[in-house]
Amino acid sequence: MIEQILAYNKRFVAVKGYEPFITSGQPDMKLAIVSCMDTRLTKLLPNALGLRNGDAKIIKVAGGTILTPYDAVIRSLLVAIYELGCQEIMIIHHSGCGACHMNAAHFLHLMHDRGITDEAIQEANKHVNLNEYLDGFHDTEASVRRTVATVQQHPLIPKDIVVRGFIIDSRTGELTPVE
Repeated sequence: MIEQILAYNKRFVAVKGYEPFITSGQPDMKLAIVSCMDTRLTKLLPNALGLRNGDAKIIKVAGGTILTPYDAVIRSLLVAIYELGCQEIMIIHHSGCGACHMNAAHFLHLMHDRGITDEAIQEANKHVNLNEYLDGFHDTEASVRRTVATVQQHPLIPKDIVVRGFIIDSRTGELTPVE
């Protein structure tokens, strides 16, 4: 698959397919979005929001969640705010999210099946509680509220940053606010 992508990329660059996507790298709308990495959202999310290339910084992670107050999502938001001038943040979870059903015991079983040793799992547990790290959430609205609160209450996030939460329908793109 990677070789096919590389061949396509060579043709894309040769015919200057990149030209419609050229932007400054600054988010024109001063907006950052934290959302899930679900493939259904790749094009649906920006199109449902009316975003063009360069309008917003979109941070995509499994479940659209923040696991710890100092994880890569928070780091990305800090860069978006302080270096790129973002003034508003949207937390967008989605319907039918696989993270709703994630279960640490299941993941650990799959890891064992793929040859991950007990020693490797024990080593990982020294750095993070795998039962918490690999578990998902069971209530999407509650997860949105928790993620919004984590950003709003973070000591390094300025209090004048607008943070709002939403759930997007994975099929229609309808956006529902979560209060």
